[in-house]
Amino acid sequence: MSSSKENILKKIRKALSESTPIPFPLSEGNSSVFRPSSEELEIIFAEEFTKLQGKFVFCLDEAELAARLVHLFQHKEWTKIYCMEKALKKILHIGSLPLLPELQLKDSDVSLTSCECLVARTGTIVLSAAQQNGRTASVYAPIHICIAYTNQLVYDIKDALLLLREKYQSNLPSLITFASGPSRTADIEKTLVVGVHGPKEVYVFLMDEGSIKA
Repeated sequence: MSSSKENILKKIRKALSESTPIPFPLSEGNSSVFRPSSEELEIIFAEEFTKLQGKFVFCLDEAELAARLVHLFQHKEWTKIYCMEKALKKILHIGSLPLLPELQLKDSDVSLTSCECLVARTGTIVLSAAQQNGRTASVYAPIHICIAYTNQLVYDIKDALLLLREKYQSNLPSLITFASGPSRTADIEKTLVVGVHGPKEVYVFLMDEGSIKA
């Protein structure tokens, strides 16, 4: 064996036997590279969500929410509303909106759900299998409407994951979904098509209150 090759092997053996310090220890931290904006989270989320072709509506309370839903459903002529959550059914009842008890998700015009939280920086809705809606309500219907409250807003995805960890501890849901606007796909020519693998329209109605009341 040549001396040069032996020297290389000695260096490799030495490197393997001794730990190498991290060259830039300050870069290996828990702080996010994205710094929170001075703007309110509601504004950041609305801007990012609408950039992704989502439709954003702000409501002061449940009465205004019910009125806006009634107007939207009448304008769009949606009559088959799929909703599994008691708190959201209460809001629909305020607006005298019809709910068909035997309606299947596959036959619905629109599905109505809550969410785990909203990520402002990316305009993302975070849902999980632990919700009453299960895995499919937010993706199977052609239209998805999410009802959320201002205290469910977080700045970044990392904050959303921490929130879920605190809420569920060691029993994290089997599915956590990050949905940013309508589903979309693009072919090799970069032609964007919306609504192929999920809802073609996504609405977020955000209320300036606390958590959803059962």
